[in-house]
Amino acid sequence: MKLALLLLIAYLLGAIPNGVWIGKRFFHTDIRKAGSGNIGTTNTFRVLGPVAGTAVLILDLTKGTVATLLPVWFFHISQHSPMLLLFGLMAILGHTVSIFDRFKGGKAVATSAGMLLAYNPLLFVIAATCFVSLIYLTSMVSLASMVSFTIITILCIVIQDWYLSALAVCLTIFVFWRHRSNITRIMNGTENMVSFGLGNKHRQRQQQNKD
Repeated sequence: MKLALLLLIAYLLGAIPNGVWIGKRFFHTDIRKAGSGNIGTTNTFRVLGPVAGTAVLILDLTKGTVATLLPVWFFHISQHSPMLLLFGLMAILGHTVSIFDRFKGGKAVATSAGMLLAYNPLLFVIAATCFVSLIYLTSMVSLASMVSFTIITILCIVIQDWYLSALAVCLTIFVFWRHRSNITRIMNGTENMVSFGLGNKHRQRQQQNKD
């Protein structure tokens, strides 16, 4: 009963639609009806600005971390126990199929990162470094997300953490599927870019040459 209750709590933590609630409470804006319509960090940055975007990033990351650590706090098990991944998965499920958002949700990038932070901080640091570096190189959050998930999946297999590897493979497939429209825009050269980085500078030069 205690395990089932904690798993439900993990799901409910993950289900909190921070982007939606912050947008409505502080900006009187439903981000589901603006920009890309996504409730995550990138669309929050785009629609509501950097303060709201940063808040959503931290909160989505935190809910993944807190949910994943629930069995450590309540069952006093090792931080490297595979049970943590089950709780992290529940938080990710909550984020993507939220009871507070008519069983819709986001792409689970930040919440998955929060789970990784709780389970394997070193891999989290590697993932964050890859993510930030790729954003600088490409100016595309979508591409940085997909490549970072792929790199971490490969590293999980290399270190032979088979439970995390299995989950990472599933999450990578899911992230690619949720970014399928982004993949089409990347191939067409029309993907949205952040306002900094080498990719954005290259696109601006191309536009200037056309003009």
